Amino acid sequence: MTYQLDTPGRRATARKARRASAQSSPRGAIQALPLGDPTGGANARDWRKLVDGKQRYPRVNIDRSAIITMSDGIRLRATVVRPANRFGQAITTPYPVIVNINPYNRAVIGGIDKTLHAPVIGHAISSASAAIDGTGTALEGLTQLTRTVAGGALDVFGINRNLVRSGYAQVIVDVRGTGASQGKWQILGTREQQDSVEVIDWAATQAWSNGKVGLAGWSYSAINSLQAADKRPPALGAVFAIEGCDDIVRDIYITGGMPSAFIPVWLSAVNLLKWVPNPATPVRDLVRGDTARWLRDRIKSPATELPSLAWGFLTARDDRIFDDPYFDERDPKVDQIDVPTFTVGAWHDLFGHSATNVYNRLKVAPGRKQVIVGDGYHLDVGSGFDGKFAPPRLDVLERAWFDRWLKDTENGVEHYGPVTMMQQGGSWTSGESFPRPGVSTQQVFLTSTTSASAPHSHFDGSLDSNATQRFSSHSVRPNRHSIASRDTSQVTAGATIALGKSFSVDARAQERGGLSFSTAPLTDSVSISGSMNLHLNVETSGHEGIWAVTVNDVAPDGCSTVLTNGALTVSNRAIDETQSTYDDNGVLIAAHHYLTREAKLPVPADRPVEIDVDLVPTDAIIEAGHRLRVDVYAASVPRYLTVIPDLVKARGRHQRLVLDPDQPSYLTLLASAPLT
Repeated sequence: MTYQLDTPGRRATARKARRASAQSSPRGAIQALPLGDPTGGANARDWRKLVDGKQRYPRVNIDRSAIITMSDGIRLRATVVRPANRFGQAITTPYPVIVNINPYNRAVIGGIDKTLHAPVIGHAISSASAAIDGTGTALEGLTQLTRTVAGGALDVFGINRNLVRSGYAQVIVDVRGTGASQGKWQILGTREQQDSVEVIDWAATQAWSNGKVGLAGWSYSAINSLQAADKRPPALGAVFAIEGCDDIVRDIYITGGMPSAFIPVWLSAVNLLKWVPNPATPVRDLVRGDTARWLRDRIKSPATELPSLAWGFLTARDDRIFDDPYFDERDPKVDQIDVPTFTVGAWHDLFGHSATNVYNRLKVAPGRKQVIVGDGYHLDVGSGFDGKFAPPRLDVLERAWFDRWLKDTENGVEHYGPVTMMQQGGSWTSGESFPRPGVSTQQVFLTSTTSASAPHSHFDGSLDSNATQRFSSHSVRPNRHSIASRDTSQVTAGATIALGKSFSVDARAQERGGLSFSTAPLTDSVSISGSMNLHLNVETSGHEGIWAVTVNDVAPDGCSTVLTNGALTVSNRAIDETQSTYDDNGVLIAAHHYLTREAKLPVPADRPVEIDVDLVPTDAIIEAGHRLRVDVYAASVPRYLTVIPDLVKARGRHQRLVLDPDQPSYLTLLASAPLT
């Protein structure tokens, strides 16, 4: 499949090809997809019919009392879902098993399942999710979240009744130390990873299993799916992972050396849910002694990791405030995975770096690996899928993926994609790689010349093809404007997009507290694809500096939409050159900072220091008449938090961006043409 840059002409050609394919394709035939068709074409229509049509079995049998004993004696609790006849009796025919290992308590997952399949309310929720689209109204953000239900994400997250009724078994397990499972929660640690492998082995050897196992999950369960896959258990045949992660440190835990507000909120939620016992079998658990063992383990670890997180934030003396072996053992070894793996991500997800990095690190052939990246967040994944030019629903793709690799069904899913992306500012595209072909290294320099496009900003400068010719210094301080921002929506997993456009597509409120640098309006459209690096010359009055940056697409009406973001504390500026990305000429494209305690560097007061801020890889098109903008901030709370010792060192954070002809500041990116 040849991949081309997305252009109006190319989109028109693709639409004609889709129509021709639909008119000429024999019903049920496996089709080679038209050029760059993100919808999946005729094949996807067949996949959807299989999911939405009559299934092989009329009902499912749900056993919420299963016990899986680990090699160290800890008992994990599981829900087993099997196909059933019209009387609800489980079918004895063995089928492939889909495993989901989740820390969010099966009671919650069961509640979601019961609600979505309640006689009247379930259909009403599903129908409303698909039908109500508030695009262009004050409800746009809210309906972007609610349409996740119609996009199929909850079927991958929890019980997928249609999948089971088609001829699968499903096992949903409470992670060790969470839900009703015994033990101490390890948060993706080595013992927990061993549990995943043992659960797979258990599922493969049950009488109702044919020995083939698939892993599916969203977020945490996507990460532990990738972890388990890198162990190469023999029964594992395929993985379907939504918004997983391969570098927890840089994605969300301590991005640029700064914790995020998401981690303590998330830890608190899981720790709270782990105190909810199994509501399905309370009497039996009490009689067998399971309740006593469960309670003993909860008392031993009532609030896992929260005290150490607080201690590290207050003192910086906990190793988990830095990149540490603690995280190394938790990051999936993606390059060791050898089974077909389908991943889904989003440009503004909590795990934005991983959205494309996981795909690129996988060593399996394209087709056997697939990636979809949407223009969204963590909680709205799948929103808008199944639209006219959008990918199929996630539950449709999951069924097609497992049918192909666990049942050997020749359905053509390996010919989809393999890289399907929502190009920010453009439309859905499909191709063979990320970054997309046709881009090369470009640089634009920050200058003090007024662009006249950002009078609302604290400072309005320009981006130019040449370095600044005069020296200037521009002060910036932390402020409240960062609260209403896309940074906030990223760290809240997308929840705050319901509050309005300032939290999603219009950064002008945030820009009131920042330094803005914009190009002139582009004369032709330019595609951007890949990593970015912002080189800055900065100084601070204290011994620490905190910098947050965004790169934006500015429309002719002034609306400034964040395409990507990044951050760095100045003391963490040391770069690991062996892990960083350079182009063929040695130009730095993506800086990989050590972020370790040992690699921290001193920050001199009132002396310029050069730093490189790596930004989340992205894909966008800047249309003719639009501008590219770089925004520079002294902070962005709550996305990036500063540990107390660093705040003390910052001494009030009087920070300055120094524009110096001898030490220029500039953005390096991959684009289809120069931007100035």
